[in-house]
Amino acid sequence: MTAAEHLLCQIRPHVGAIAATPQAMAQEWRSIAPDQQQQLTLAPCAATTPARTRSTAKMLPRFDPGVMETYLDDMREMKARVHELFRQHPDLLPNVEEGLSKEEHRALVRRSLKVILQAGYSPLDLLARDPRKYFYLGECLSMVDLSLMVKSGVQYSLWGGSVLNLGSEAHRRRYFDDIAQFRLPGCFAMTELKHGSNVAALQTEAVLDVLTDEWVVHTPDEGAIKWWIGNAAEDGRAATVFARLKVPDPNGGSKLVDHGVHAFVVPLRDESGNLLPGVEIRDCGYKVGLNGIDNGAIRFTHVRVPRGNLLDRFASVDKSGRYSSPLTSQARRFAATLGELTGGRVGLTAGSVGVLKGAVTIAVRYAALRQQFGPPDSPEVAVLDYQSTQVRLMPLVATAYGLHFAKCLLVEKYVDMKRTREPKLVEEAALSTCREVCGGHGYAAVNRLGALRSDHDIFQTFEGDNTVLLQQVSAMLLKEYRQQFSGAPLTATYHYLRAALLGALPNNPLVTHDTEPRHLRDPAFLSKALEYRTARMLFTLSLRLRKHGPRLGAFHAWNKCLSHVLDLANAYVESVVYKGAPVVGSLHLT
Repeated sequence: MTAAEHLLCQIRPHVGAIAATPQAMAQEWRSIAPDQQQQLTLAPCAATTPARTRSTAKMLPRFDPGVMETYLDDMREMKARVHELFRQHPDLLPNVEEGLSKEEHRALVRRSLKVILQAGYSPLDLLARDPRKYFYLGECLSMVDLSLMVKSGVQYSLWGGSVLNLGSEAHRRRYFDDIAQFRLPGCFAMTELKHGSNVAALQTEAVLDVLTDEWVVHTPDEGAIKWWIGNAAEDGRAATVFARLKVPDPNGGSKLVDHGVHAFVVPLRDESGNLLPGVEIRDCGYKVGLNGIDNGAIRFTHVRVPRGNLLDRFASVDKSGRYSSPLTSQARRFAATLGELTGGRVGLTAGSVGVLKGAVTIAVRYAALRQQFGPPDSPEVAVLDYQSTQVRLMPLVATAYGLHFAKCLLVEKYVDMKRTREPKLVEEAALSTCREVCGGHGYAAVNRLGALRSDHDIFQTFEGDNTVLLQQVSAMLLKEYRQQFSGAPLTATYHYLRAALLGALPNNPLVTHDTEPRHLRDPAFLSKALEYRTARMLFTLSLRLRKHGPRLGAFHAWNKCLSHVLDLANAYVESVVYKGAPVVGSLHLT
């Protein structure tokens, strides 16, 4: 039995459970002429030929895919219910997503979201009460339509989540039900044309008018126009707007006091969908992907909102303009504000993992069934049996497993953060390959790989440039390092080496020079090797920054070491991903 036949034998009885999407099933059925639908039978292939299977069954390892799925997915009943819901609404599953205009796709996504709500799912309730189920629902929706998953995320993680996490109980009572039922579609207006990743430098301003007890929200120039705002072009009736909070000088000075970026609820449209005075919104038009999302650009011209529209969990302003906050510094307030918005990043991770699982499954199934070439006078060989295909696809399968466990670890950390409010927790190309492996058939729109690649492309920069996010990871590691090994360079080096000798830091596992497969495949060895690499890179980066800092200054020293910074962050992420996965032996594979 070949590798392809073995893999197919394992997945065929469970293809529906592993990653069968309602979209794929509905599209396949609709592509068959009505007079042929009654004649369909399951065609035998080499992998299911009884004699071939019996003669080679003892040659290959076997495992129960049902046990594997049960181990991996303890909420699979929700996935089955969600996908069955869409099978019951075939009008929501177009044959080819790319054939829709942006207006048609937006309407389709809007209808799909309402179907989910009508079926009894309340994403905002799940986000507030059971985040695990909320993120799992997003992963399920990612393989129905990625635009639907993002639409739900904008409405509930971003718009709803910002109100819940940054506002007071009064804000929650006022907005929760209308947001939950999509009666009040909303936006998350943070990104500006001139500033994306550098949120602290946003220019939109909210100035308190003490005479009328109102905030005056204003876009001072074109660079401050809110840009790429989801839900803005058509649906959004309100937005959480991030703007610089400015109040009159309490000492009577002529200049306003700028307290930095805060969040405000700003109405955009009336109940009939008409723009309110001072609000200008333009449609961002067609995009490379995600055309089911109505992204827009928003400009405010002296828009007035009540003083109570400040989301005031971390800071408040009284009627006289006096500013107060339980957090002592502007930097801490800003960090706390952004820390409460990490749910959006967790949701994007869940959606990305769902897309990878779906794309890899499509590619592996195809490669296991598709036959091309072979020895003379012999049947053609499955594409998956070629080593070149295995080298391209099997690492992606392994990556899907690794990221699945890392996603689960991330969700658990998020849940712990929300439960404990622990400050430390608050701080903390695959699709193209799948398309190419499927050859010409992978280019067909009905197979969805092209749409998945286009729709998912923006996930790399949804939360800012990944280069910036990786720098944040390294900055967190350096902060912890400084706390553990403080002092002058020589003292810090002594502390580091002493900790290594005492076993607090991992030793270099490569000094044993053991090249036996048993050793190299040992999960404990691999874990130690990744830990050592991260610790060593962190130590050397700290030394380089200490060396260059006094001469160049902190900013230029960081920039000089930027490649080192990014390598450290990637090494740390790979270590976390690996350690998040359980030991394979615990699955009792035989």
